[in-house]
Amino acid sequence: MQKINSVIPFNKPWITDLEEAYVLDALKSSRLSGDGPYTHKVEEAFRRRFGIERFLLTSSGTDALELAFLVAKIEPGDEVITPSFTFSSTVNAFMLRGAVPVFCDIRPDTMNLDEKKIEALITPKTKAIVTVDYAGIPCDMDPILTLADAHQLLVIEDAAQSVGSTYKGRPCGLLGHMGCYSFHETKNFCMGEGGAAIFTTQEDLREAEMIREKGTNRKEVLKGLVDKYTWHRVGSSFLPSDLLAALLAAQLERYEEIFDRRMAVWQTYYDGLAQAQEQRWLKRPVVPAYCTHNAHMFNIQLPTPKDRDELMSKLKERGISTYICYVPLHSAPLGLNLGESSCPVTEDLGARTLRLPLYAQMEPADALRIVHEITDILGRR
Repeated sequence: MQKINSVIPFNKPWITDLEEAYVLDALKSSRLSGDGPYTHKVEEAFRRRFGIERFLLTSSGTDALELAFLVAKIEPGDEVITPSFTFSSTVNAFMLRGAVPVFCDIRPDTMNLDEKKIEALITPKTKAIVTVDYAGIPCDMDPILTLADAHQLLVIEDAAQSVGSTYKGRPCGLLGHMGCYSFHETKNFCMGEGGAAIFTTQEDLREAEMIREKGTNRKEVLKGLVDKYTWHRVGSSFLPSDLLAALLAAQLERYEEIFDRRMAVWQTYYDGLAQAQEQRWLKRPVVPAYCTHNAHMFNIQLPTPKDRDELMSKLKERGISTYICYVPLHSAPLGLNLGESSCPVTEDLGARTLRLPLYAQMEPADALRIVHEITDILGRR
């Protein structure tokens, strides 16, 4: 075993003096609750950079998904087509409404929902399709939207990992009827815990605003549209504190810096592992020509599950933290209770995929060290 020079963590949020200054400013203000000045600053940043007009900050990406499904009026017995290769929040959000997940297999190249396998899963009970932009790479959305339109289905985009990615020039989060972001500390731009829900119609936005404000029209008071607010419907509270919004506002001001540093690490991995792919020791990520990505994640596919697990263990011995991505939901304890699902590609890739460290404070030299360790380990087999 080689001597460990230093430990490279899997993730590390990058907090600077700007984040500290904004949080301190919010702390000293009289607005600690939601929808304060820094919340509005974040909304304006997304409007200005991506053209997103109907944007609601939430207290987590999970809350954003739950809010979207409440607006979608998902009911008990409805079926929702979703990938199994995703985090549990994607499915929890509509199962809480009593809906049933119908797991669709993924593509072997992008590990996203396989658009060619969706139609066979549609039944009279199908209400929506959930797309997940895995690793910040968007699904092939046009055929999915065409299919959804033909069957009068909603498309809800789980864009938790794809802030800053695009599909045919269009920003992720705006590709479906509703979109959801995450600003968890593991994401490119973070606020600790946080998210956002995006809507394409004014009617859905107004519904979401009332749900988010405990079922009241308080948002209309803040906009100056009415002089008092009242209870209109059953709702909840998905508002993050303005303290957290202050953290995100600072991150967004550093957007280019964070984006460029992550992309430099991603590209170092990609270039450095080219020879390992030529040797068929592993496969690198695939980025289709129809999209751009945000360097959220760098994952590799090993030939067998045993190869993946051994590489993960040996990298840990050398001070490098890695992660396996997801255990497919249909094979998890709760998923097994939902009935059988045919997702062979998901099962195969879920057992062979390894996610490498990637965060903005990493130096390309760190990525080069990891490349060297991977090639050294795999070359010794």
